[in-house]
Amino acid sequence: MRTRRLGNTDLELTVIGMGTWAIGGPWEYGWGPQNDQDSIGAILAGIEAGINWIDTAPAYGCGHGEEVVGRALRQMREKPILATKCGLTWDDKRRKVNCLDHDAILAEADACLVRLGVEVIDLWQLHWPWPDEQLEEAWEAMAKTVEQGKVRYLGASNFTVDQLRRVAKICPPVSLQPPYSMIDRRAEVELFEYCRKNQLGIVCYSPMQKGLLTGKYTEKRVAELAPDDHRRRDPNFNEKLKANLALVERLRPIALRHGRTPAQLAIAWVLRLEEVTAAIVGARNETQIAETIPAGDWILSREELDEIEELLAHSHA
Repeated sequence: MRTRRLGNTDLELTVIGMGTWAIGGPWEYGWGPQNDQDSIGAILAGIEAGINWIDTAPAYGCGHGEEVVGRALRQMREKPILATKCGLTWDDKRRKVNCLDHDAILAEADACLVRLGVEVIDLWQLHWPWPDEQLEEAWEAMAKTVEQGKVRYLGASNFTVDQLRRVAKICPPVSLQPPYSMIDRRAEVELFEYCRKNQLGIVCYSPMQKGLLTGKYTEKRVAELAPDDHRRRDPNFNEKLKANLALVERLRPIALRHGRTPAQLAIAWVLRLEEVTAAIVGARNETQIAETIPAGDWILSREELDEIEELLAHSHA
């Protein structure tokens, strides 16, 4: 699989990274029930097929996602590059709690290392920069973990340009993790330009828009999502659902011309930009990751990109 350098670091990432949001299991923003063995199988299959990095977070399943990743790591001969996060914890009802307190951030680093079973985190990202007034406090604590040798590089997730500028005064982040897909293109407006000018790597999450762009969803399947699947509350899965599904059907023929799937098309489209280091692709079992991995080596033609742009321009999702 192709690799790209992450910003100005020495990390060469495969253009597809292993996403682990769903494998954490139930919490406020979970994806419904999940089998741990399926999760471990997906991770191992992805690494065996050539993916060289994993993205996770403590919040995924209230620590469980990192624990599952740790169990998978113990079955590997060579450890992949590890990216995880901080700043988002949970309460006794498994609801998210934004916490940027200095001491809490330092404690999170240690907890991440224990759950993952490693000595160093390659890329540690601030999950959500909230409360905004504590952003600098949290980033100073994160910078301290780099000095302590617990973390190699710091990254930002879900930041605005202004927030990136603020933390850069303390310790320049090496990467940004924004949501980015054919349906959600907000990051193109200002964030991508800032990252280009300041040599930040871009690792995009939800390139398949939480599954909508895989071509496997129908109104019936969405209606059958687990009661605790957070996508039930996502506007893209309710009031915007019809328009999103219609867009997928218009995109499907482009994929079929190459014997590809809509999921692969969605990922290849995100990777069309050189400034995008990688797309984070989630998988809940071996079958899902086996389908999406081929997108890493699919380069869309100029004609196909223009055709897709035309379709997106007329989408009313």
